[in-house]
This record gives sequence, structure tokens and C-alpha cells, in this order.
Amino acid sequence: MKEGQRLWTRDELLVAINLYCKLPFGQLHKGNPEIIRLAALLGRTPSSIALKLVNFASLDPSLDRVGMSNASKLDRQVWAEFYADWAGRVLESEQRLAEAQHLTLEEVAEQYEPLPPQPVGRMKEQLVKVRVNQQFFRRTVLAAYDNTCCVTGLRQPALLVAGHIRPWAVDEANRLNPRNGLALNALHDRAFELGLFTIRPDDYVIEVAPSVRLSSRPDAQSAGALLGQYHGQALRLPARRRFLPDPEFLDWHRTKWKSTHV
Repeated sequence: MKEGQRLWTRDELLVAINLYCKLPFGQLHKGNPEIIRLAALLGRTPSSIALKLVNFASLDPSLDRVGMSNASKLDRQVWAEFYADWAGRVLESEQRLAEAQHLTLEEVAEQYEPLPPQPVGRMKEQLVKVRVNQQFFRRTVLAAYDNTCCVTGLRQPALLVAGHIRPWAVDEANRLNPRNGLALNALHDRAFELGLFTIRPDDYVIEVAPSVRLSSRPDAQSAGALLGQYHGQALRLPARRRFLPDPEFLDWHRTKWKSTHV
């Protein structure tokens, strides 16, 4: 370690990983305003933050290899903790980030959307946690897909959602795992949720239900026009395959889809 430098702490690394997840891969550079902002919060240089994010990229098992890693032992330890426990570590990292900004988690949640006045105590605490976690998941998934619908190619973030492959209510451990997410416009997110189309886990090709593609019913024909054109099309995958949809999650969805539509 060079003279004048200080060691990274676990809390700082958690906050850095949080930002790594939320940034598109091509934006891990010292000129990024979000990196500059985090550097000011942590009392570090933008170059040091950017370097740490690149080190995390070298550890990311979901990402195409990006070269040799200069990650420290603590980098590897904290990264492994984060990747193994999305539900626990995401909230902890959001808490550390809020503290660095001299905010409470409730104040962070209010930045996204005003909380309803009724909840108090434990209920309000849970609502705050859910809202903060959902925003992390949304930012991370949309960043992975460069704010683009992975089915249609629509590039309007306000019209996109971070949809779950295994639903929020079904898989608590993977609620915040970005490999359980797809960037979709609201219509196709609902269609995926209803099983009107699925994605093959071996090659990421879209399969639209025959009942939608082939139906002669007038009410189904409009759905067929919106969905049927994507049958057999390859999914638009995340840049550098970062946070690529987990084949196990897709297989779960496709198994349910086949039981209903095939």
C-alpha cells in the first residue's frame, strides 16, 4: 500500500458493490458522476472507486472474464458474502450508503415514493425495506440490460419494469438476485407472468404459447400480433452477459409454461 493510502473497510466495500450492481458495465470509469459522488461520500478519489468496481467485475461469476484481478482478500470475502446472500447484503449495503449520506432508510425510501401515512412501527419498517430493496433490484436489472426491454428492444426506462423469473412470493432467497430478473416493458412483463411466453434456458430463445400464436379467436388475435412476432427470437442478453438470466430459474418458468400450454 502506498504512503498516504488507507485500507478499505467492509462497510465501504459493501457500498462500492452496491454501486457496481447499479451501473451499466461500460460506465465503470472515474468520470462517471455517480462514481464521483460516491468518492466524495467515502473520502476517496474517483480513480480508486473505479478501480475497485473493475476489481469486482473480475470477481463476478456472471460476467465474461475481464482480465486479471487485483482484488484483495477482503474484496473477495465481501463479494462472496454479497453474492451468496442478496437479500441480506443488499439491505445492509443500502443502510451503509444511507449512513454515508447522513440519511435514514426511511428518508431514502421517501425519495422514491412518499410512504403512506398509516403504517407505523414494524409495519412501516417492513414497507421501507421492501421499497428500498425493490429499487435496488430495478436499478440493477435495468442497468444490466442497458435500460432496454430484452424482448422488444424498447429503450424507454419509464416504461420498463424489472420482472422476476421466479416470482417475489415464490423464492424469497432470490428476490433481489439480478439473475432472477428480466428488463421488460410492462405489457410483456405481464405476459411473461401469465405464461403467455417463456424463454428456453439452453439458448435464451423466446417461445410464445401456441394458444396465443395460433388462436382464431378475435380477442386472442390482438395478443398474437403483439407477442407472436417474437416467437423464435433470441432474447436480448445483458452486456458482457453480466447478470445473465439463471438457466435454473428459466427452467422453472418453462416447466410451468409447458404444463399449461404444451
